[in-house]
This record gives sequence, C-alpha cells and structure tokens, in this order.
Amino acid sequence: MHAVRNLRLCTKDCVCLFVCPTGATDTENGQIDFEKCLDGCRRCVDACPSHALSLVMDNYPSRPAKDTAVVEALMNFMEQKHREESLAKALAASAATSARAKLAKALAVSLRILAEDGAREAGYMIPQSTASKAYLEKLLAERPVVAGKQFPEAELRELLQLL
Repeated sequence: MHAVRNLRLCTKDCVCLFVCPTGATDTENGQIDFEKCLDGCRRCVDACPSHALSLVMDNYPSRPAKDTAVVEALMNFMEQKHREESLAKALAASAATSARAKLAKALAVSLRILAEDGAREAGYMIPQSTASKAYLEKLLAERPVVAGKQFPEAELRELLQLL
C-alpha cells in the first residue's frame, strides 16, 4: 500500500512533510514518490488535517467466481423484481390520485434498480462477459414469447456476433 494525495482536499498544511520518514511527500507538485514511500507506513495519512492523503493498494485481489447456486438465486431475484416492477407500473397507470401514481412510479424505479443490482452481481451486466453470452444463447435456444411479441431472433444473432 502507498499513500496518494487528493489535490482538491489538500490545504498545503505540510504536516505530511514533517512526519514522513523518507521524504516521499512533495507539496509543490502534489505527488508522492512511490519509490520512497514505505509500504503501509500511514504516518502522513494519519497526520493530514485536511484528510487529503489516503492509502491505495498496489495489487487488488481477483474476485472469486460465484457459485452456480448463488448466480441462480440472483437471477431468480432479478426476475421477481422485474415482475414486481411491472405490477408497480400498472398501479401507477391505474392510480386514482397523482400522489399514488407518483408513489407507484417511484416504487417501479426502485425495483428496477434492485433487479439491475441482482443482474450485475450475477455477472450479466457486462455484455461481453461469458455469463451474458451464455444467457443470450439460452434465450436464442428457448425463444420465449414476451408479451405476445415475436422473438427477435435475427437481432439476437447479430448481437451475439458483435460480442
């Protein structure tokens, strides 16, 4: 870990100059010399009165793959939130008062965000990911009917080629 400075927060109090044992801090150009900075020393971070210094990791750990049961649960969660969003939109359209309509619309937006969070955690929000490609190929194989509309097979094949 090494220290970094947020120049927007730095008030040039220069306390970091006095506490740094290696002289890695430089308030003139705002940079911290990573070659001189001791790994995880924190003296400058703890001493900075404007909280302009913080530590960053040199190497971030790789994310472990999610268990298939977790991914399946996240997908079920996403589909449930999508159904609930559809219900909230229907409530908004049939609301007796504008206050109820606004509340139902806000609920629909909130449910959409929850569904997107579930999809992102399951690995489906990055179009070029293997999970997204596998899901699109599954849709192509199943060709589900959505709201009575014809399945867009040609468009999906084109999308898969682009990915």
